[in-house]
Amino acid sequence: MTTPFDPKPPRRTLLGSLRASFLTGLVVIAPVGLTIWLIWSVIGWIDGVVLPLVPKTIRPEEYIGINLRGVGVIFFLVFTIFTGWIAKGIIGRSMILFGESLVSRMPVVRTIYSGIKQISETVFAQSERSFEKACLIQYPRKGIWAIGFVSIRAKGEVAKKAETSGYLVGVFIPTTPNPTSGFLLFFPEEDVIELEMSVEDAAKLVISAGLVYPNGKDPTTPPENL
Repeated sequence: MTTPFDPKPPRRTLLGSLRASFLTGLVVIAPVGLTIWLIWSVIGWIDGVVLPLVPKTIRPEEYIGINLRGVGVIFFLVFTIFTGWIAKGIIGRSMILFGESLVSRMPVVRTIYSGIKQISETVFAQSERSFEKACLIQYPRKGIWAIGFVSIRAKGEVAKKAETSGYLVGVFIPTTPNPTSGFLLFFPEEDVIELEMSVEDAAKLVISAGLVYPNGKDPTTPPENL
C-alpha cells in the first residue's frame, strides 16, 4: 500500500524504455530463433550425411529439380525404423550378437563401441526406464535437504547385503544446473519423502537452481498449504 508520503519512483527515460523493450523482445525471440536455427542445422547435417548414401534414382530432386531440405531425415527415419524392426526378430538379434562377438575381439574398437552403446541405451531408452517420483532426502547430512528422483527398489546383492531392516530405495541425486550428472544413493524407504510435484517440475527446479518453482498459481511463491 502506498501513501502520499512515499517517494515517487523515477520516471523512465525514452532510452530506458527502449532498452527495456529490447531486452523483453530479446527474451521472447532468442529461444524461438535458436530453436529454429538448431533444428534447421541438424536437418541440414543429416541431409549432408544421408543423401550421398541414397541412390540418385530415388531422390526427389531428380524428378522435381529442387533439393528439398529434410529429405535425408525422412530416409534416415525410415531406415532406422526398418533396422529396429529387423533387430527385434530372431534373425536380427542373432546378427547383432554375431557382430558384437567380432567387435569384442578388437582391442580399440570394442572400447569405443561399448562406450557409445551405453550412452545410446541411456539416452534413447527412457521410454522403458524412467524415474517414478520426485522426492526429498536429507543429503549430504541430516538437516540439509536435497531433491532426488526415485528409480527403483534395491534388488539382488545390494538388497541382501545392506544392513537395514526394511527396503532400500534407489535415489538419483542430480547436480545443478546439469541434471544428467549426479549420484546414485540407496536410502531406507522410510527416509525418502515423496513429493506431489511431477518429475518434470522437479527437474526444472534443479536446473534453474531454485528460481523456477513448480506452482501454477504463482511461480514466485511456495504453495499456500506450506
